[in-house]
Amino acid sequence: MSIRLTGVGMTHANGRHALQDVELTVSRGERLAIIGPSGAGKTTLLRLLATSLQPSEGRLELLGTEPWQLSSGARKRLRARLGLIHQSPPLPPRQRVVTAVLAGRLGQWPLWKGLLNLLYPLDPAGARDALARLDIADKLFERCDQLSGGQLQRVGIARVLYQRPELILADEPVSAMDPVLASHTLGVLTAEAEARGVTLLASLHAVDLALNHFPRIVGVRDGRIAFDLPSHAVSAEALEALYANEQLAAPSPASPPPAPHVVAIPRC
Repeated sequence: MSIRLTGVGMTHANGRHALQDVELTVSRGERLAIIGPSGAGKTTLLRLLATSLQPSEGRLELLGTEPWQLSSGARKRLRARLGLIHQSPPLPPRQRVVTAVLAGRLGQWPLWKGLLNLLYPLDPAGARDALARLDIADKLFERCDQLSGGQLQRVGIARVLYQRPELILADEPVSAMDPVLASHTLGVLTAEAEARGVTLLASLHAVDLALNHFPRIVGVRDGRIAFDLPSHAVSAEALEALYANEQLAAPSPASPPPAPHVVAIPRC
């Protein structure tokens, strides 16, 4: 079992309930997309799974452990087994792409090796291979501040490919890419998870991408799980209820939408 949440809730300091009574079980090797309107609690759920936040209530089990029952050192070692993909990767602007990708293994390396890697990239061939899978190997030695939003997202994904974690958590990983590139990139990510038998959870605004690339879909609304279904069983009615009162209606799985719900940012 990779993940089990039992009665999990998360209340922020301002009193807002971000998640309420969440029940979720994810087996090792499953690929699952989390969808729902803005503010539904998708990012909070991923932050809980990444142990960036501690649940206010309920029980969280992750990779066979209860993270908040561990010592800080053991929890740090657990985090090294997780691969996090951010919507806006936290990459230092002046850092070179090769260094950013190789940083995926900092949690697995001793301190001296991580410091040495900052001065002299230890495995440029490995970084290039990860970038090549995302069609961005030509940016290996460029600085991160010279890249577009979509290119930075691919660098963040390449870092996780290089890390080879046991659990991949992705928060809107392709939001800055055009529709074709977003689909290709998700294909690479899901193929990696399937090939290595690791668990993948991704939050997505683009419902069509979720349905096309993930066999299991979890809909989240108002901090609660609205449905948990195989992708082929997600109906137009379920999507309409999930996105009720949203300005952009959710696409129906029965007929392709005119355009995916992704934000396109021109690439350099």
